[in-house]
Amino acid sequence: MLIPDHIQGLIFDCDGTLVDTPPLYARAWMDALRPFDATPELDWFRPRTGLSEHLLMDEVDAHFGTTLPRDEVIRLLRHSVLTNLHTLQEIGTVTAIARQHHGQRRLAVASSGPAAIVNATLTATGLADLFDEIVTIDDVPTPKPAPDLFLEAAKRLNITPDRCLVFEDSPQGLEAASRAGMMVIDINNLELP
Repeated sequence: MLIPDHIQGLIFDCDGTLVDTPPLYARAWMDALRPFDATPELDWFRPRTGLSEHLLMDEVDAHFGTTLPRDEVIRLLRHSVLTNLHTLQEIGTVTAIARQHHGQRRLAVASSGPAAIVNATLTATGLADLFDEIVTIDDVPTPKPAPDLFLEAAKRLNITPDRCLVFEDSPQGLEAASRAGMMVIDINNLELP
């Protein structure tokens, strides 16, 4: 992929952009919600891909008109994800871009996921060493669509936002990158293998 010359940093979302995690997360949410008799249809999760755990919990509570024990649900969710990391596949078209520019430009990950999951995901798929910085929801006060994750990634890369290019898959992430003043590529418009 041809990247404009003025771009010094590439910032990648993790879930659904670098790694095909949405199916894993949907199953993990189903596993975590089952003990509380709060399991929406699997398709219910599709438009919510990219939401942080707490924003998705807000939607679950609203959908069921209840308040579930958030900490316990998230603990079960994370356990299911970590147990099944071996099933993950990278998204080849996007990871090829990261590999192509590794060592040529500064690279970061900016994810609404928690550090424990994001780092484990990148390690399990062999992608962790490609990135100079990894920023997660644990590092900023507000998840996407707020621009915080991308602005923090740019700050850590020591690159101004206008010299960063973001790769994203979710509406929340695309909005966050735009709000950060960065160029953004919707990976849904790339030809994926």
